[in-house]
Amino acid sequence: MTRDLAQVEVIAPHFKRRLSGVTSTVIQLVPVQNSLGQKVVTFGPGLPSHLPSMSAADLWRLWRPPVGRRCRVWHARRNIEMLPGILLRDVLRMPLKLVFTSASQRRHTGWTKWLISKMDRVIAVCQKTASYLERESTVILHGIDLERFSPAGDKAAAKQALGLDPARRHVGCFGRVRHQKGTDLFVDAMIRLLPDHPDWVAVVAGRATAKHVAFEDELKAKVKTAGLGDRILFVGEHTNINDWYRALDLFVAPQRWEGFGLTPLEAMASAVPVIAADVGAFAELILDGETGRMVERGSLDSFVDGITPYLADQTLCREHGAHALAHMRAHFSIEREAKAIGEVYADLLDAG
Repeated sequence: MTRDLAQVEVIAPHFKRRLSGVTSTVIQLVPVQNSLGQKVVTFGPGLPSHLPSMSAADLWRLWRPPVGRRCRVWHARRNIEMLPGILLRDVLRMPLKLVFTSASQRRHTGWTKWLISKMDRVIAVCQKTASYLERESTVILHGIDLERFSPAGDKAAAKQALGLDPARRHVGCFGRVRHQKGTDLFVDAMIRLLPDHPDWVAVVAGRATAKHVAFEDELKAKVKTAGLGDRILFVGEHTNINDWYRALDLFVAPQRWEGFGLTPLEAMASAVPVIAADVGAFAELILDGETGRMVERGSLDSFVDGITPYLADQTLCREHGAHALAHMRAHFSIEREAKAIGEVYADLLDAG
């Protein structure tokens, strides 16, 4: 969907075709930002056609600012999007202000530091990310669509609709199936715990890309050897993942590394408590002992210890799930995130 550039105040470039967390962020945020009057278009491949966009043929029009403004905002989320913004602003002298959102939690290379130093404003997705930036930043935590991710009105019916046994409780681990995501830690924890908790079933939802199929096959073989093939289910990738969250009683986020990580938010918005490794922004999302538990990254024993009380106590799952839902509604709507980003835009646009 093309939008009149004379009215556009913000450009959200997207220069990778591969689906990623950045892609998901842009797809979810841009419609909300526009509903709030922020006048945003996307630029680049790999995005749905329903998003407002501009084409390469429109680039020359960026020499003229939008109606009523002296500049536009170029909001980059990757190195390959920062550099073109710098060239457009500093070489071609287009009236642009540059914003970069960082999700990285590692020391930046000299090249990335240089790119970041040229930005007019920097947003960090969490405090841990901000700690790696060698300049001032604004911390804006991600939010999610609280209508799409919401509790089941009838959990038994939600389970049955997915072919799950409504008489049993379900613990899930969702996301790409690979070592980095800790899928093996979840499976190993379930192999250890499920024999003592016969009313529970584990669900692994997500796709293993070609590079990681052997890893997934090894996990399935391990499950079969343990005699738990009917209780540790690999259900693959689903576009209706929100329905799968609604069927859960407990969620586990066992990642070994994560930039931010939306799955705990999606689970908590579905009134499901979360056991999470101390990676990414998880410690800033989860209230330890109230909406779930934080455990040691990469430690099977720590995961087992964190999960066990929930398998043993259905009341604990319900209470912490209710706390999780209230926490999400108070602090993590995507509208809150969009409004906070809009304030950064407004500062730059008003200053010109």
